Amino acid sequence: MNKYDVLVIGAGHAGIEAALASARLGQKTAMFTITLDNIGVMSCNPSIGGPAKSHLVKELDALGGQMSKTIDKSFVQIRVLNTKKGPAVRSLRAQADRKIYAKNMKKIVENQENLDVIQDIVTDLIYTKNENGRFEIKGVKTKNGLEFLASSVIICAGTFLNGLLYVGDKILEGGRMGELSSKDLTNSLKELGLDVRRFKTGTSPRIDSRTINFDVLEEQPGEVDKLLKFSNSTPDEVILNTKQLSCYVGRTDLQLHNIIKNNIDKSPLFNGTIKDSVGPRYCPSIEDKVVKFADKDSHHLFLEPEGFDTAEVYISGLSTSYPAHLQQAMVRSIKGLENARIMRYGYAVEYDFVKASELDYTLETKKVKGLYLAGQINGTSGYEEAAVQGLIAGINAALALKGEEPLLLERDSSYIATLIDDLITKDIEEPYRMFTARSEYRLILREDNADLRLTHIGHKIGLVSDEEYNKVLEKRNNVEKTVEILENTKLGVSNKKLVEVLNKNNETLKSGTNLKELLRRPSITYDDIKYIAEDIENMPNITFDTETEYQIEVHIKYEGYINKTNSIIEKHSKLEKKLIPDDFDFMNIKGITGEAKQKLTERKPHTLGQASRIAGVTPADISVLLMYLDGKIKN
Repeated sequence: MNKYDVLVIGAGHAGIEAALASARLGQKTAMFTITLDNIGVMSCNPSIGGPAKSHLVKELDALGGQMSKTIDKSFVQIRVLNTKKGPAVRSLRAQADRKIYAKNMKKIVENQENLDVIQDIVTDLIYTKNENGRFEIKGVKTKNGLEFLASSVIICAGTFLNGLLYVGDKILEGGRMGELSSKDLTNSLKELGLDVRRFKTGTSPRIDSRTINFDVLEEQPGEVDKLLKFSNSTPDEVILNTKQLSCYVGRTDLQLHNIIKNNIDKSPLFNGTIKDSVGPRYCPSIEDKVVKFADKDSHHLFLEPEGFDTAEVYISGLSTSYPAHLQQAMVRSIKGLENARIMRYGYAVEYDFVKASELDYTLETKKVKGLYLAGQINGTSGYEEAAVQGLIAGINAALALKGEEPLLLERDSSYIATLIDDLITKDIEEPYRMFTARSEYRLILREDNADLRLTHIGHKIGLVSDEEYNKVLEKRNNVEKTVEILENTKLGVSNKKLVEVLNKNNETLKSGTNLKELLRRPSITYDDIKYIAEDIENMPNITFDTETEYQIEVHIKYEGYINKTNSIIEKHSKLEKKLIPDDFDFMNIKGITGEAKQKLTERKPHTLGQASRIAGVTPADISVLLMYLDGKIKN
């Protein structure tokens, strides 16, 4: 009999993290994929990171996930975005070699202890009802007529549930071009009473680099002179020894816009072919952009190489579902692409997802014990959003089977928690994408301190080694100790290097100023502080690796803002820590609105803070709930 502890459906970014987490935590795990050849494939833009997404990947790394480690060994370009803005929104982004990334992921999962990878299509869920009347998962059935039994099932189906692909008037069944869709599994979800809906997304054409005139395009090179990486565990030499390829920036113009406007009836998004599904607001098709922003006569495009050993170049910003001949005309209307040849055509994909209000914060479904959902099936978009959900689902499935407390992160701890909380408490009407603006605590949830915030949790769970945890403890100690040293080191004008730095930056020095106060000034950098320290007798060592030094500088320069944010968190902590019993009957509460009763019963928040963020729940409703929970009002 095929018996496992955890079954994972799907081998994309969510499925990989879920399966690896479960297996690494000692659970016998099986991962199902429609084809073994496409484990970890990047269906759309082959990149990891960018605004807020890099924060998710760094947090995933701190918790012991895999994506961060694999992209560090698979990139063709890496650089930091938003460098002219504050540290809260700076973000690391890497362009991946799609084949190397997928090959590395395939090798990782196939060599993971406790993990079997199976090529088969899951068609049905096996379940029963327990003594409490709740459905309980027992396993799955597959297309090949097999049954696999397990106490937990994690569905990470991506865009494959009832997937339909659109290229003009051509409609194909599939979750990705060239691959079958999963048509039957949706029926099991509906039988269980889950709220199944439909979204759509799309991808851009890939063109032959040999047919591009790069001379007229703006070059965007990687940062080869900096040590940039997503994972603390990646050896420095891996990054420094990777050669990098340039990306290029182009633009659309009115010629391309007119092609779109004159043929809008041929777009499945506008001619009624795709009727009921909603697409991503923040990653729209080019036809969407031209129609919605009719006043714009140009849009940015980014030409990004797909790997070292391929001629394919991805045109980011040109997602489309137009017929193939119109895609070719659109591409050749772009400056520098007049002779470009399309190697893969863009397409739209429509797929089923489950409304995230069906989920608990563990990512287990409320209606079905042992059934977890992660990734695009929860209404999100993006590799990074999918990966962190897979990690949390895999961790919680394993912890539940071990009889341990679940991992429930809080909004003030991570972007991962922000994502999950948003999905469950808000009404998600379009594919969800993470932005730094979604977090009210973004100044303390920076990508540069993700390890300091979360590694202790990854270590406690068992996914982070003692060696990696000790590195983070050393970094924390170095930061705290150095801040104290700088605060206790007062300066005098006899320091020649100090005078040199002050003159260079047009700064003056007040009597009694210490190095910490000096570093707070916008014009002074940590390199300046180290330079000045060379002239201070008996000065302790304050030279560390780049990440530690950056952490010291940010901590000092933004200390006032960080303290204010921590004060806000402290004020809100009463609501966030006020637990709501699992069996709390919202429908019998007097003094709150009918809408609030309905939404609270549907979403079942664990804390009053979570309840306060649910759409339709007012501050007055929260005040009444607090009085009930404090016993000031009796039922």
